Amino acid sequence: MKLLVEVSEKDNLYLDKSDGIILPLEGYAVESTCFFTLEEVCDIVSQSKNLVFVKLNKNFMNEDIEGLKNVLVKLNELKVDGVFFYDLAVLQLKKELGLDINLVWNQTHMVNNYKTCDYYYSKGVKYALLGKEITLEEITEIIKKSKITPMVEVVSRPSVAFSKRKLVTNYNHDIGKKKGNTLQVIEKVTGGKYDLYENNDGTSFFLDTITNGTSIIKDLYDCGCEFIIMREYGLEDYFEELIIDTKEYILNGCLEKDYVDKYKKIGDSTNFFFRKTIYVVKKK
Repeated sequence: MKLLVEVSEKDNLYLDKSDGIILPLEGYAVESTCFFTLEEVCDIVSQSKNLVFVKLNKNFMNEDIEGLKNVLVKLNELKVDGVFFYDLAVLQLKKELGLDINLVWNQTHMVNNYKTCDYYYSKGVKYALLGKEITLEEITEIIKKSKITPMVEVVSRPSVAFSKRKLVTNYNHDIGKKKGNTLQVIEKVTGGKYDLYENNDGTSFFLDTITNGTSIIKDLYDCGCEFIIMREYGLEDYFEELIIDTKEYILNGCLEKDYVDKYKKIGDSTNFFFRKTIYVVKKK
């Protein structure tokens, strides 16, 4: 099992403490808080002996295609270990340009069953980042039955939505508040809190509560999961300690109960790992 990390600051990439890093590419990625230029990606690839994945999970417009082509060709030349994609233009361009680059299917809520994963595998996609709304039981089924290689985000402040609109800017303008790129909102029905983060591409929504999946790592390890992901945003105070301990936990076969007990300090939210999503038609 490999541990991939996505950082929230560029000053510490933890290249010597994890198995690999995920780099959101500036202008081509969303639902992250730290972005890297193509030049920075090149530098990191040259200095890292570990895995390097690049995130291109933006929904692209026609005017973006030529730039996207150039980026994919460059990443292919760099031999990065994989590219996270949302827009099917990335898959199509890989075929048209004859690239060898490995792709990670990253269509958020749609990555939720082994049959669809197998369909993308048949189209040349090697990896899939599983949706955050499925249970551990469903995750295990995909890992065991799909030909694709799943990745599971286990500890993070999950990204739950994205809008191309400048929602924070619009809100601040309406209430006459000084400009800023962050905002917290409360969903009226559930009372759930969400952090909004805005950049030039739009507005990302993050759950205010940290998902603590440290307790399921052993189950994932036992069923043959090859990749887990931890994202630093919201966990900056102890993220380095967490990934060091997690690497050691994995290397020791995920047998140390002290690890799970120690990281109960992250909180008791396991999101949907043990809670099924049930849709009910409401009659008026």
